Amino acid sequence: QVFTFNRVEIRVQPSVKVKNGAPVSIICHADISKNTDFQLKHNFTIFKDGKLVFMTVSDKEDARYEIPVAKSSDTGDYECTVKADGKRSVSNSIYVWVAGMTKPILTADKKEVLEGEVVKLRCELPEEVPPLEFFFRKIKTNSAPKEKRVPEQNQNFSEVEYYVEEGDDILQFDCFGKRQVRSGWESSQHSNRTLVTVKEPFTKPTLITGPSGNVTEGDQIEFECSTVVAQMRDIEIILQKNRTILNSVRDKTFLKYSTVATQEDSGEYLCKVEQGAVSKTTKLNVFVSELFPKPTLSASMTKLDENKDLILSCSINGFRRANFSIVRKSSGGDILLKNSRVLPMKVNVNDTGSYTCKAEVKRIVKESKPVRINVYAPVSKPTLSVVSGSPEVVLGNPLQLICHSVMGTPPITFTFYKGDEVKKNVTNDTYAVFLDEDIGLNDNGGYKCDARNNHSSGVKTSNILNVTVIVPIRDASLGSVPYGEVEVGSDTAFLCSVKEGSWPIDFKFFKKTDHEVLLHEVREYSDRTIWHKKTMKRKDTGTYYCMASNRASVDVRSRPITISVILAAWHKGVIAAFVLTAIAGAGAVILWWFLRKKKKAKGSSMEMSGSALAPNLTSEKLTRQPSDGNYYSGSGYIEDNENHMKSTDETKGPDLESAEVDYTEVEVSTLDPHRAPEQKGTETVYSEIRKTNN
Repeated sequence: QVFTFNRVEIRVQPSVKVKNGAPVSIICHADISKNTDFQLKHNFTIFKDGKLVFMTVSDKEDARYEIPVAKSSDTGDYECTVKADGKRSVSNSIYVWVAGMTKPILTADKKEVLEGEVVKLRCELPEEVPPLEFFFRKIKTNSAPKEKRVPEQNQNFSEVEYYVEEGDDILQFDCFGKRQVRSGWESSQHSNRTLVTVKEPFTKPTLITGPSGNVTEGDQIEFECSTVVAQMRDIEIILQKNRTILNSVRDKTFLKYSTVATQEDSGEYLCKVEQGAVSKTTKLNVFVSELFPKPTLSASMTKLDENKDLILSCSINGFRRANFSIVRKSSGGDILLKNSRVLPMKVNVNDTGSYTCKAEVKRIVKESKPVRINVYAPVSKPTLSVVSGSPEVVLGNPLQLICHSVMGTPPITFTFYKGDEVKKNVTNDTYAVFLDEDIGLNDNGGYKCDARNNHSSGVKTSNILNVTVIVPIRDASLGSVPYGEVEVGSDTAFLCSVKEGSWPIDFKFFKKTDHEVLLHEVREYSDRTIWHKKTMKRKDTGTYYCMASNRASVDVRSRPITISVILAAWHKGVIAAFVLTAIAGAGAVILWWFLRKKKKAKGSSMEMSGSALAPNLTSEKLTRQPSDGNYYSGSGYIEDNENHMKSTDETKGPDLESAEVDYTEVEVSTLDPHRAPEQKGTETVYSEIRKTNN
């Protein structure tokens, strides 16, 4: 029995898009080829969005998954898998869209509420599967609905609370839902409308004034605010004018407030009744007629010198029956000067200030606008000085000047002059500062300042201030005589100079070592200085430099020079003579030693000729013996196989002349005439060795 899967298909009846509530069938078909006609069991499995929704076993090649009433939650991707006798095949996926959603159900926890209370609503989509979005609407007559959106990820219902506001009477609520599909968002129908009746906890307040509607300044005016309360609980009544609370009561249904009317009492009044979150207001405009206009204060002069006469007078246009008083304003309160319309006075500087007058009619007091009186003392002669203290400035730096007057009523106007040119005008209390940033080499004076105020005495001028311009040091250089090489014991003159700089100048001479060594310093009213260093020594060899500075406080350093201290010519002659004398003495010693050595070698040869030798001697050797100074002489010992005999003059005998003469070659050393080390060489020295019978 052989079979194979050709393909597995999935299809939908009647269509892949069906309306909500309609039936739909998901069909899985297996196309199989067999070698013979035999029964084969098929395991059909249908998945929606990867989740198992249907499974069956059949010997047929088709399986049907029936959905009698399709809901929006049945929307998704479907695919089927077929297994048979260990073999398996999977279909392609197909998208099924159930259009439309079920109608939501809306419920309210109350059917009747008071203003300020809360209505709790619940909207449910019983056959839908989250995630879902719910939309609640509050509908009022003759106004647009107020909507709230609430997303729900894990449940198919949502709850929300609505605050019942002032003026709400009959309210209607509904809701609808939305879900996201492949093509976008899909909405449900709107739910049933739920009706909620609203009752007032208290009536809108009533605000009235008395005793009449026409109010004039000085009249007693009364305000009364009242309301009707359904339940006397936490009720409060407040009376306001321009955000200012005039009076308030709690747990009462009315409020009263009275005052003597003034023109400032004209305006809008507001009565507010509050209970919990509910608030209701009533407004009333009140106009108070003027009894008399504000008084006017006049002054004979507003700016005057001290010790002058001043007259203050108070008046009301077209009205004279009033009580007048003139006062001076101060931070501590008004100071009463006189209960009168007119006040004459001789002023001093302390009388500077603001003055007003007051008028009273029928307990109504009105005050004039303030008048400013300024009393001036004359300015004193100003002093001009440099802020830094010293009347000098470094070329290129700014110069800051201060002009100060000890006496004088402010404001004082200061004028700065450079020469005859006005540079700056400054108005201040007692002093002013001027900054001159354009300092030239020839700006050595000519500064002055003026001071004046509103006193009639006029302008005062300071003395002329002369300012010294200091030129900074530029380009220091160092030289010496002699230059470069100096003989021991001689004097050296060091010259340090600058190209530019104001006097006096401080010169310093240094020698470079492991650390800088100050050798000499001097202050000169010149652009150069000479320092004589006496008796130069070998240790004075080295590198020298100088440094120059003045009141500009800038140290300028020269380039270094090198001085070598050498021996004088006569010192060199003495040393040469001493060396030549030493060489001549050494030569004489070497010559004496050589002659002595030669004489000593000749005596040794004579001694050796008189030595007695054995008759059977066939060969002889002259051995070297060490002597003082690592030199070797010609005397020695003769060896044979039997005995040793020292050659002396005593061995000479009558047979000497007839003896046979032999010769031998020996190695000797020669003398180095200068250092006298041992030198090895070969010379032929002939020594006579005579054989005798002895």
